[in-house]
Amino acid sequence: MATSGYTRPPPLADGASATSTALYVANCGPAVGLTHDDIRAAFGVFGEVAGVNDADGSGARVIVRFREPDAAEAAMAALHGRPCAGLGGRVLHIRYSVPAKPKGPVGGSIPVATSASELGIPGIYLVEEFVTAAEEQELLAAVDNRPWKSLAKRRVQHYGYEFLYETRNVDSKQFLGELPPFVSKVLDKIMSFPGANKCTSKLVDQLTVNEYPCGVGLSPHIDTHSAFEEMIFSLSLAGPCIMEFRKYPKGSWRAPSMTSGTDKDSIQEPQCIRKAVFLPPRSMLLMSGQGRYAWHHYIPHHKSK
Repeated sequence: MATSGYTRPPPLADGASATSTALYVANCGPAVGLTHDDIRAAFGVFGEVAGVNDADGSGARVIVRFREPDAAEAAMAALHGRPCAGLGGRVLHIRYSVPAKPKGPVGGSIPVATSASELGIPGIYLVEEFVTAAEEQELLAAVDNRPWKSLAKRRVQHYGYEFLYETRNVDSKQFLGELPPFVSKVLDKIMSFPGANKCTSKLVDQLTVNEYPCGVGLSPHIDTHSAFEEMIFSLSLAGPCIMEFRKYPKGSWRAPSMTSGTDKDSIQEPQCIRKAVFLPPRSMLLMSGQGRYAWHHYIPHHKSK
């Protein structure tokens, strides 16, 4: 199970601990009978909670993220080493945490942004905790009850229209039917997504579900213009990943070859501009404008033991 992507903040010059909007909370989580909703409610008395994540695979440690640092400071002062009435009197052990910078993608170390503003590509938007942990589990269960199509290194499901990997396009005459009910809540929230009102796309009518086993990535590409409209939404479930964006000088990039429906790694192009962003579980990414049409997006492949 992936870790939360958070770590201890660096010490200040005077040796004091830095504060942040995120708290690492031990003796707290599903393994001790506390749901993420329970934790959100208990910490919500100190300010708006942006999200609750498992800190690791133990089920007994979580990351609680507030919108404002003052709320995190108040929760720390009130609950660290003390029983929490809202969680059945459980004594919590708390410290501040900050987003850990993930290692750079394969092919050379580059900084990894933790927000769209830090990434700095026009048309790219990222919203964390777009769905709740409970909604995530509902989506995963619904998907697993549907039939999969196996490619060489991953499995896919197509709704609305099937993407044909051999031609990198869709057959607009082969309508598969309306999008499944399990995605209706996600579609409702998409319309309020930052940046969506700047786009002129039609209603969402196509969905591809990709299952990426550990280590399997995605070669650099721009989604086919004729197959997809101006907005590409990508919801990350069940784990985090690093997505790299590459902007190539005109004519310097060659499309990766395809074998049995699987992307092969493309040749490294040192001339390209490279940027990367960390996508946490349950986050939604929107690619539009320059981020949709001028930048290739890429999930690096990794060898796994």
